[in-house]
Amino acid sequence: MHTIIDWTAILQLVLALLAGTIIGAEREYRSKSAGLRTIALICFGSAVFTMLSLKLGSPINQDRFAANIITGIGFLCAGVIFKEENRVTGLTTAAIIWVSAAIGVSIGAGYYIIAWAGVIIVVVVQQLFLIIQLKIDKINQNCSYSITCAYQNETLEHYEQIFKQFSLTIHRGKQVIKNDMIKGQWQLEGSEKNHKACVAFLLKDKTILEFEF
Repeated sequence: MHTIIDWTAILQLVLALLAGTIIGAEREYRSKSAGLRTIALICFGSAVFTMLSLKLGSPINQDRFAANIITGIGFLCAGVIFKEENRVTGLTTAAIIWVSAAIGVSIGAGYYIIAWAGVIIVVVVQQLFLIIQLKIDKINQNCSYSITCAYQNETLEHYEQIFKQFSLTIHRGKQVIKNDMIKGQWQLEGSEKNHKACVAFLLKDKTILEFEF
């Protein structure tokens, strides 16, 4: 009995692995939680499930396997999203996982042009938008400030006046008083230059016991 090698299927699997590797390389370079191997395997696995769905599904229900990829990818995406203090991280990595799965499905279904157009767009977006994001951060960025010092009347107002001197927009957060100590938290918006100048000024303030920024 002769074994028939499905070269088309092998080509699809290789292309899916290659596409995932290209996208995952950028995540690996930035030391993200879902790196090169993870993204490559997600793209590869999505292609495999799509190919099996087309081969094993009935003519009127060929998407029975592939449709569940979306649900499975949702669990993976949720696993890389974390809340750190006042910000959420991992959303971009989760989006990359989601898009990589879509590209794998496209390759598994034989839509190579759509898949490789997707790879190119993802790579361009990651590089180009990062440059744009860095430019925007220089103009305006949101930073968390936390100051602990001995409690005095108008303590918080004193520091808010300093923030205003450096043209930072103030959003006051939680304030805690304990054992004659007061801790204030703020979200401050302003240019990178103004943030650096404000931090440098506050670091010289000897009355501040703890300063987190």
